Amino acid sequence: MAIDRRSLMQAALLLPALPAVAYARAVRSYRIFHVDAPFPMPAIRVPDFTGASHFSIVRYGAVAGDQGKTSAAIQKAIAAAHAAGGGVVLVPAGNWLTGPIHLKSNVNLHVEDGATLLFSANPQDYLPPVPTSWEGIECLNYSPLVYARECENVAVTGSGRLEAQLDVWREWYLRPKAHMGGLVELYQMARAGTPVERRDMTKGAANLRPHFIQFNRCRHVLIEGISIQNSPFWTIHPYLCRDVVIRDVRISAHGHNNDGVDPEMSQNMLIEDCVFDQGDDAVSVKSGREDDGWRLATPSRNIAMRNCLVKNGHQLMAIGSEISGGIENVFVDHCRVEQGEGVKSRLNNLLFVKTNERRGGFVRNIHLSNINSTAIAGGVLSVDTDVLYQWRTLVPTYQRKLTPIEGLHIRNVTAASARYRASVRGEEALPVKGVTLSDVQVGEITGKAIDLTNVLGFSDR
Repeated sequence: MAIDRRSLMQAALLLPALPAVAYARAVRSYRIFHVDAPFPMPAIRVPDFTGASHFSIVRYGAVAGDQGKTSAAIQKAIAAAHAAGGGVVLVPAGNWLTGPIHLKSNVNLHVEDGATLLFSANPQDYLPPVPTSWEGIECLNYSPLVYARECENVAVTGSGRLEAQLDVWREWYLRPKAHMGGLVELYQMARAGTPVERRDMTKGAANLRPHFIQFNRCRHVLIEGISIQNSPFWTIHPYLCRDVVIRDVRISAHGHNNDGVDPEMSQNMLIEDCVFDQGDDAVSVKSGREDDGWRLATPSRNIAMRNCLVKNGHQLMAIGSEISGGIENVFVDHCRVEQGEGVKSRLNNLLFVKTNERRGGFVRNIHLSNINSTAIAGGVLSVDTDVLYQWRTLVPTYQRKLTPIEGLHIRNVTAASARYRASVRGEEALPVKGVTLSDVQVGEITGKAIDLTNVLGFSDR
């Protein structure tokens, strides 16, 4: 579909400006997605590569089983497609060993049916370090396995598979003392305002695992059809992005911090028809940690998740705990939590809002509707304003900034069993406001059905 210039300009005016970046020439057509949300949500535009030129990695020297030749061929094909003004980089059927893949504007990495991109397990292959982030703090770190920064019109598509080899990453999951020391060092650099280019976390033994896929400060992003197996860290991380669609993606990743999708300081985004089989949250919306979140001051906004299946994980939808830039307008609709026969879910909650006294930011206008779940360990809704994990003892509270939480709306939800329907624990100095439950049915409740602390305006009907 051709760009409607007037509509595009009108939609752009509805969103706050993200950090300014320089973009290459745009593709000439977009696929447009609409979301009927309980808040005004602009149409989402992602690139349409129909009719674009194809650049097979074989043509550029890829050899199955040869990581060096295949890695070089993929980057040559991406460069050629970008130089041509746009194109589709084809990964044909076969097993292709590769190092990190860095995309460019107007390029679609298309992994065909029967193709597997098998990513190196050697951390040295992910150097030199690139600008990225780790749990809400910006730094230089090992390159994500698939990475794009300051790009426009980028895509990863196809019915093939992307797989991480966990040989070393599995060892790094253990988070030894040197890792914790590295986290403290990075935190203190952010607090001191150290420039990001001087926060190199690949020196020493901090062992900060890379994301699987990170789009960093990108616009018009599409991820469609692929399967992802295993992940060093968060699986798909749109960071400071706008106009993102993730659809028909299947993720199976059971390692530490293996969230499915982590939109962070991103806006105008749709996640639909995906299958999540996670070692952590299926989707977790974030907006930066403390000093970096306040510095970047970019809320996550207008994020929809619909028609998804969660087979395993910690939460269906998590909000936080990296929340310092603020989060608003999140809509989860027509999703299922459904385990196979004899498989006990690790899912804790359907909606979990988590923050602490250090984060600041805000949470408002969160909607969850038309959800069907088998048994869950926690409840339909949980709000916890004292989630600090290991940070409780790693660093003290230097600056107390509470998080205003207002407008959590849950409608038409069923669960086979749960410990509670709603557990909401607000701060005495800043109660949670405006929580509504409507037509929420839980077959068996094993604990206190409604447990409220410091809540104003709670409705359950």
